[in-house]
Amino acid sequence: MGMAVGGSKGSMSEPNIVPLIDVLLVLIIIFMVITPTTPQGLDALVPQPTPPNQKPDNDLLSKTIVVQVTSNGKVLINQEQVAWDTLGPRLEDIFKERAEKVAFIKGDDSVEFAQVARAIDIMRGSGIDSVGLITAKIEAGQ
Repeated sequence: MGMAVGGSKGSMSEPNIVPLIDVLLVLIIIFMVITPTTPQGLDALVPQPTPPNQKPDNDLLSKTIVVQVTSNGKVLINQEQVAWDTLGPRLEDIFKERAEKVAFIKGDDSVEFAQVARAIDIMRGSGIDSVGLITAKIEAGQ
């Protein structure tokens, strides 16, 4: 509380800022509670390139499924061309007997991300748990 000292005659009113500070502290607490603290986004798996002095494991390469979206709108599963409407059922057949449902997706440089997102959506809809991303640098081993 404040008190005015002076010789002025007449009533003098001063604003009381204590309730204003209380309201501001309550608002700060409310905004801190409703603001999410965990980042939102997609989890991404990135395949690790083999070291330069080690040859690639053929057994691992035969198990790896890579879906590639080409610049002319075609979709490939491990270099085998499939149509967009048969991509989901084909992936379901491939992963029917596998315990690990992990696949990777690769898009050409000139492909729009909407096409890659469409392929990821089909992959997730066909039962694949984790979808990894392959970039040009990872493929080159950098």
